[in-house]
Amino acid sequence: MKTIKTVKSMQKAMQTERRKGHRIGFVPTMGALHEGHSSLVRKARKLSDIVVVSIFVNPAQFGPSEDLANYPRTLRADKKLLRNLDVEYLFTPGNDEMYPDGFQTWIEFEEITRKLEGKFRPGHFRGVATIVAKLFNAITPDIAVFGQKDAQQAVIIKRMVQDLNMPVKISIAPTVREKSGLAISSRNRYFNAEQLDRASCIYRGLRSGRDLIRSGETDVGKIIKAVRKPIEETKGTITEYVSINDALTLEKLDRIDGKVLISLAVRLDGVRLIDNIAAAPGKSKD
Repeated sequence: MKTIKTVKSMQKAMQTERRKGHRIGFVPTMGALHEGHSSLVRKARKLSDIVVVSIFVNPAQFGPSEDLANYPRTLRADKKLLRNLDVEYLFTPGNDEMYPDGFQTWIEFEEITRKLEGKFRPGHFRGVATIVAKLFNAITPDIAVFGQKDAQQAVIIKRMVQDLNMPVKISIAPTVREKSGLAISSRNRYFNAEQLDRASCIYRGLRSGRDLIRSGETDVGKIIKAVRKPIEETKGTITEYVSINDALTLEKLDRIDGKVLISLAVRLDGVRLIDNIAAAPGKSKD
């Protein structure tokens, strides 16, 4: 695995790979890698000849009260994991490389970023979209793999690629979960075993909502109440939001009609966790 730190060197390496006829797959990350990231790399491997992973803790997507300084940084362990997955290139730019002096160009969206996570984290998706666009320009991938766990992010990146005619295909990999159903996340490392057990209430709530939709319930209020119940009955939880939206447009719904996304954000003992699950009437397959 070759580690590259500058955009120019990355672009040059990818030009060489393209001349060899190689299809380039890309997985953007902020490090602190876990099995969820490994699943993205494995999917990229199936879809491409060369796999590039980036590790960059992007300051532009953190709000002033968020945990940028404390975000886990485990580069040595991350490199070992990526070598075991036979990744060809690791891109690890510094802040000055991605945001040089005088930087003032940002990607903004309209309605799609003003709901769900965007409502609670103003400016977050401006930072996400801008850094993803910059990484696409550095790596010029044929395909980029993102996780369903960050469902709104996936929808927004697809929108950006379509609206700006970016020549990259976006592939979405399923959420990887613990045996308890808890979505695997870098933030899970903040919990002990007892807290991880309590955090399983999040997936129980999502499944309750999904099962109601599958059984034919169309009243969004009733479904949200069912999602909240096991979470709010669990010690140490604060529910920031539970929302049911159209799976493609993220439009908020009053009644169920077709495939939807149930999304939520919950704080457990102060640690913020997000998760989601897709659902549609009459669909019984997990």
